[in-house]
Amino acid sequence: MEAVPRMPMIWLDLKEAGEFAFNAAVKKSAVSVPRDFEGCSTLRKYLGQLHFLQSRIPMGAGQDAAVPVTWTEIFSGKAVTHEDIKYEQACVLYNLGALHSMLGAMDKRVSEECAAGAFTYLRDHFPHSYSVDMSHQILSLNINLMLGQAQECLLEKSMLDNRKSFLVARISAQVVDYYKEACRALENSETASLLGKIQKDWKKLVQMKIYYFAAVAHLHMGKQAEEQQKFGERVIYFQSALDKLNEAIKLAKGQPETVQEALRFTMDVIGGKYNSAKKDNDFIYHEAVPALDTLQSVKGAPLVKALPVNPTDPAVTGPDIFAKLVPMAAHEASSLYSEEKAKLLRDVMAKIEAKNEVLDQFMDSMQLDPETVDNLDMYNHIPPVLMEKCAALSVRPDTVRNLVQSMQVLSGVFTDVEASLKEIRDLLEEDEAQERKLQELLGRVPPAPGSSPGLAEVSKECSKYLELHEKASFTNTELHRAMNLHLGNLRLLGGPLEQVRAALPTPTLSEDDKQVLQNLKRILAKVQEMRDQRMSLEQQLREMIQKDDITTSLVTTDRSEMKKLFEEQLRKYDQLKVYLEQNLAAQENVLKALTDANVKYAAVRKGLAEVEHKWNTTVQTLVASYEAYEDLMKKSQEGKDFYTDLEGKAAKLLERARAACQASQAQRQQLLER
Repeated sequence: MEAVPRMPMIWLDLKEAGEFAFNAAVKKSAVSVPRDFEGCSTLRKYLGQLHFLQSRIPMGAGQDAAVPVTWTEIFSGKAVTHEDIKYEQACVLYNLGALHSMLGAMDKRVSEECAAGAFTYLRDHFPHSYSVDMSHQILSLNINLMLGQAQECLLEKSMLDNRKSFLVARISAQVVDYYKEACRALENSETASLLGKIQKDWKKLVQMKIYYFAAVAHLHMGKQAEEQQKFGERVIYFQSALDKLNEAIKLAKGQPETVQEALRFTMDVIGGKYNSAKKDNDFIYHEAVPALDTLQSVKGAPLVKALPVNPTDPAVTGPDIFAKLVPMAAHEASSLYSEEKAKLLRDVMAKIEAKNEVLDQFMDSMQLDPETVDNLDMYNHIPPVLMEKCAALSVRPDTVRNLVQSMQVLSGVFTDVEASLKEIRDLLEEDEAQERKLQELLGRVPPAPGSSPGLAEVSKECSKYLELHEKASFTNTELHRAMNLHLGNLRLLGGPLEQVRAALPTPTLSEDDKQVLQNLKRILAKVQEMRDQRMSLEQQLREMIQKDDITTSLVTTDRSEMKKLFEEQLRKYDQLKVYLEQNLAAQENVLKALTDANVKYAAVRKGLAEVEHKWNTTVQTLVASYEAYEDLMKKSQEGKDFYTDLEGKAAKLLERARAACQASQAQRQQLLER
């Protein structure tokens, strides 16, 4: 796969600047940047200087020095104006992300993480009401697209570096996860209306990539199974990869030739792997092929991240050209207050992360998935893979009869050959006995068996045919055994669906068992509720800290009163902290209740697991019988062809044996009459 042609990537247009009462030369250099990394550097410098300007002059929305700022909205082409310097910063930051996306789509492919970082900073630090191209939905879409493309680049490098199959599979699975997030955003009706025609193009490409990289993930899971000599798992992973690749090919209609080349290349790789693995398993290893849903799912490994943006990094912005405009005391005090907020957030997050780690480890040890703790729904219907086989047999009602007839014909020819060879052997033995009696009568030393040239040739050929017959007899016996093994299953698959459903095991739960399950589900729902509330409170705290700007108050506060002002301002977070403390404290009781419920669930779980195993084994056995039919018919025909040929040869040899024996008998008769 390391030589697979590259897939195209999505890149974003840059916004066009309009009115902004700022130095014309600076403005021009910042909005008409070259489409290269030098252009990115220019945008970062301009962004930093805007930040320095904002921290000294009241140019924000509703402030005294605010001036109109105009930029073109990407999707509609309309000019959008706000009297807010942060709008200028937001548009420059958007263009920084768009330019990085453009560079990332080129051959070098090194810029998507920078693009994701710019869009993340824009989403998390600026209002979303400036224009629709900078709304929360659009920015989240852009972030997932850029992260997906960055992970895609990492996947290319991992395959070129021949990294371990399991790691490559996890990297590819994470590409799928990022693109699924992007696809969900693209399928949102509001997002679709904002994007217009481009939404369809992006959605087609992203959907195709989801299936394509899912195929790559399962290809490498199959490779890992191969390395571990799990030949049944290898077959199902390669089969799944082939299925997903076929879906990608269906979705690739209208895509450029580079996409088609990549799909054709990948089809050659996966198709070859699947055919080889299936053939080897059918004829050499004979391992049961598990159902895909019984294997552990491939968890993505997010090895890329949105690179952070720091607008005030001096290494990027250069010297602060507004350093003399505003007293630094207010700026320094604001930095001190920001550090107090950061300390508060760090303290809270340390507690949250500690509790989350305990919770994650506990849940991992329990191995409880709220969606599948009972898995009872699967027993209410015949699985699709089995329905497919039943449907195939329903249009071929003579399947079993044809197989039986074919094997009967083979048995008949087999018996005829055996009879002919036995008669030849009996003739030879009888002739040998007659010859020995004659020689004893005449007082001579009996000749060696088959001393007659004609009989010697017959004996030699008979031995050869007997050897062929003996070898084929073993194969014939195995073929009959295999037929008897699969015949009942084929009859079942070709019969009424009710019988098929009845043949699949189903669990039987008592009322107590059902109560145990219901209680476990209720507590698992409590765990999820606790998680969701914790995440919500954490997000509220982060947003509150982000919006907490007391610069105006700091300008009018005496330095000696700063500590008091900080304490007063930080009290606004007390209520949220109380809610978080209550949430964290509740965890111990919730986990204790879950432990008790899980103890009661153990026996039910064991019973359900045993039934599920039997159910999966039954399904696999029935599918294997269906898939063995064509092979049995082929081998049966090959056996018939072999024995028909051997029968003809044996029949001719029998005639020769009779003639030679008659001639030998006539010679003996002449000797007796002398």
